[in-house]
Amino acid sequence: MSLLRLSMIVVALAGAVGLAFSNPTTDDYLGFVERELGKAVDRMDQSTPTREQQFIRQVFQSQSRKLLESLVRPNTARQNWGIVSRYETQVADTKVIVFGLGGWFIPIQGVEEATLKIGRMAF
Repeated sequence: MSLLRLSMIVVALAGAVGLAFSNPTTDDYLGFVERELGKAVDRMDQSTPTREQQFIRQVFQSQSRKLLESLVRPNTARQNWGIVSRYETQVADTKVIVFGLGGWFIPIQGVEEATLKIGRMAF
């Protein structure tokens, strides 16, 4: 085996180990969902009066963790494949599929739709 081939194998293994250590947890996923909900609140209809928007933001900021713990966590299944995790959440008649890789989340299906539905449910 050549030194170049051996070096490539070592680098690939080191990369796989790095990805395995940075594989997101369910708590990381809940943080991702919370950020997505926060973005949805920020994008809310601009025709809504400013005072009402501020009230909605304050309620969301104070209650978002409870909402996630009671609505998202129990309805989420995580499949951990070592270097990548697949999160499937069934909420508000919407199936959400997200992949977590290296500390990043890649939405595959239903994130926007579920975010809007959860936001409406909260208010």
